[in-house]
Order: sequence, then structure tokens, then C-alpha cells
Amino acid sequence: MTLGVHSEVGKLRAVMVCRPGLAHRRLTPANREALLFDDVIWVDRAIEDHAYFTDAMRERGTEVLEFSDLLTQVCKDPVARDWILDRRIVEEEVGTGMLRDLRLWLAEMPAQQLAEVLVGGIAKAELPFDARGLFGGYLENSDFVIKPLVNLIFQRDPSAWIYGGVTLNPMFWSPRRKETLLLGAVYRFHPRFSAVLKTWWGDPDRHYGAETLEGGDVMPIGQGVVLIGMGERSSPQAVTQVARALFAGNGATRVIACQFPKARSSMHLDTVFSFLDVDFVSIYPEVTERIRCTSLYPGDVADAIRYERHDNSLLAVVASALGIHSLRVLTTGGDAYETEREQWDDGNNVLALDRRVVLAYDRNTYTNRKMREAGIDVIEIPGSELGRGRGGTHCLSCPIERDSIDL
Repeated sequence: MTLGVHSEVGKLRAVMVCRPGLAHRRLTPANREALLFDDVIWVDRAIEDHAYFTDAMRERGTEVLEFSDLLTQVCKDPVARDWILDRRIVEEEVGTGMLRDLRLWLAEMPAQQLAEVLVGGIAKAELPFDARGLFGGYLENSDFVIKPLVNLIFQRDPSAWIYGGVTLNPMFWSPRRKETLLLGAVYRFHPRFSAVLKTWWGDPDRHYGAETLEGGDVMPIGQGVVLIGMGERSSPQAVTQVARALFAGNGATRVIACQFPKARSSMHLDTVFSFLDVDFVSIYPEVTERIRCTSLYPGDVADAIRYERHDNSLLAVVASALGIHSLRVLTTGGDAYETEREQWDDGNNVLALDRRVVLAYDRNTYTNRKMREAGIDVIEIPGSELGRGRGGTHCLSCPIERDSIDL
């Protein structure tokens, strides 16, 4: 496998996903906000719909790697298991009273079960020992010792492949930060990645402070150019550091920082902007018209950055960066009410399997119809359950091998 993502719409060769499971069975109306999920979901149906999603990709020739299976294989390796537990079972998370017993229990757990609870969480009532200490006594039986990572279903965010390497992203909200640790373990220890992996930026062992980045904001669009959104989740501090790392490693020649309003409905760049073809994009104008762009280039000396602020629109900046006259534009479908609903339901958040071939939620009928009328092959998947956490097919997928596009 040749790792690397060299465009947004070239042939998608391999992708990583994470099916719904135990973590989502633990979601309740009382805890879903703390776990950063918009609603509880019908888990059995979500599993079926996710299988439909992955089957649709396989039918088009995309290799689909399931994160839970990769993590299970990693947990079979004693060295990898220790690496994870050394970082996951720590005093600042579980206190001191149960630390030793919890670590010993997990160290002896079968690999598949360990992978499941690392994602799905552990409640106090499930512990096979007395949860001693101040933290153990503080918890109710239904409280979590290890919190479930319900948002890991959105594989786009904890890591991002940019041309020939990957970033391991320090996430904005605390309920998601342990996702990056598990991705780091898979990349470090799984044989599909460990021998060939190039990490541009990010380290699960570091605290990054205000430097936060999520993959839904990251788009390697070709020609050595990377778009990175700066909205609710990814910060200017992180964008600068990623650009510096890419330039130092000859991983990119230009980073375009795309600043847009901070809002839950447009948390990432890919919720309002996605590619249908190399010169054809789907947008939500209410937000994209307000995006302001700044280009970052390598400076004249090592580690220096040169900045160029743009007065023209995102669409004009992207077209110029790709060396084309202009982009064709498709806006979210429907009247004023339908447009707002379909943007909320990720009508613009589609995954390209190839040029002019996309996966989209079936619920976005107006936007899908507009795409078909424009010549796009739209493969619909059920979205009523998978979309409850606010994420479309682009969010559900982490491309790890995608072809470049010749312009």
C-alpha cells in the first residue's frame, strides 16, 4: 500500500472508517452533550447503515480498513498494548486508588475486548474489583472510569493525510482527545503503517495548548496546496505549525488558511465546502461567502513563514491556487428553509470516490438532485442515524491513499 492523499477527488484507493458500536450503546439523553454528540442513535440501524456505506465504497474498488479491527491487531502486541495503557491508564484520568488493579485487568484482557473498551468505555459497575480510592468512591455504578469515544465514528478528524504523510491532531474538545492516542497506536504499531509512515506533525505524548487541529478542516487539493479551515475547531497557532512542518519536509508548497465564523452548524471547513471534481465544488454560501483566506509560504530562511492575505473570495483563491480560471459551483439545494436544513444534515459534506462520483446521505434530497442534474454520480446511503452526531460521508472517512489529479 502506497500511503498518501494527493487530492480531494482523485481515485480513492484506501480509506479508514470506524463502525458504530459499544460507545454508541452508552449514549443517553443525559450524557450525550458531555460526550459531544448531538443525539442518541438507534445503534443497530446505524451499524447496518454504516455497513451499507462501506459496501458502497468496496463496490467502487476502494479498500476499506476498519479501525476497530486494526486496533484489535495492535492490542495483540504486548509492546503496543503497554504503549497504549501507559498513556491511557494514568493518575490524572483514573486517580491512584484503582490505578494498579485497572492496569492489571486491562493488561490481561483479550485483544478484541481491550480494543472494544478502549473505544467503548468502561463503567464502574463493570470493574471486576473494588474501585478503591477517592475517585472510585466518588463514582456512581453507571459512571465511566474510561469514557466512550463516541465521535471516533468520524474518522476524518483525529488524523489527516496530507500528500505523503499524516498529522496526528490535537483535538479541540476534551471528549475527543484520546481518539488521537488510539490512532497514534495504530499508525505506530500496525504493520500496514509502521514501516512506511511519515508523520508531519502531532504527537499524542505532547500537550499542545491552543494549537488545535481537526481533519475536517484539512484538504490537500493538489499542486502542493493544502486548505486548512479555521473555525470552531482548528486554530491559527496549529495552522502555522503544520505549515512549518510541511514546508520543512517538502510536503507542501502552500497552505491556505480559511477563516470562517465559529458555529456548531459549520464546525469544520468540510461542512460548508467540498469538491465534486477538480474544478467543481459544493458550497453553503451563507458561510463560504464570509471565509477570509491567508496563504502561507516557505520563508527565505529555515522555519520562516511568509504570509499573504487575500481580499478576493475563497473560490477565487482556490481556483488561482489550482491554476484554473474559475470553479464551477453548486450550492445547497432547496428554498431558504430546505437549504438551512440540508446544510445542517451535511448536504455539502460528501465523499468523492473519484472525479464526479460522490457518496451522500439520502436525506439531502434537494442537494442530491442538484448534483445529479449537474452530471454528478450520487451514491446515496442512509443518513438518518449516522448523521445524528453532525457529520456526513466526508466526516465518516479518513482517506489514506488517493490519487493525484493532472490539471
